[in-house]
Amino acid sequence: MTLSLNRSGRLTVFALAIAYTTMTFGFATSSAPLVAQNMPYYTATLAAPAEDDRPVAGGVAWTCRDTTCVANRGPSRPLRICRGLAREMGAITAFKVEGEDIAEDRLARCNGN
Repeated sequence: MTLSLNRSGRLTVFALAIAYTTMTFGFATSSAPLVAQNMPYYTATLAAPAEDDRPVAGGVAWTCRDTTCVANRGPSRPLRICRGLAREMGAITAFKVEGEDIAEDRLARCNGN
């Protein structure tokens, strides 16, 4: 017994095989899993919107949008990183390290109080 498909059936199977291969390759090479694993180490909320969207402060390259700045882990302690950002960008109302807020007294020291 021989199974055969007509011309439109073969084209459909071929198109589905190409679509499946494209989707599989796309998911395997997409950067979405990398983005999820590489959450920013530091997140700062500024008192005023940032004028510079790519500042370098505290020895760390930051990415800022409006009042939120994020950065990867730096070579210094978090308080020094925070102070460097405050000197460069102004008062900081919140500072997170690995998603956790620093204590209020440390935030005050960060802002130079």
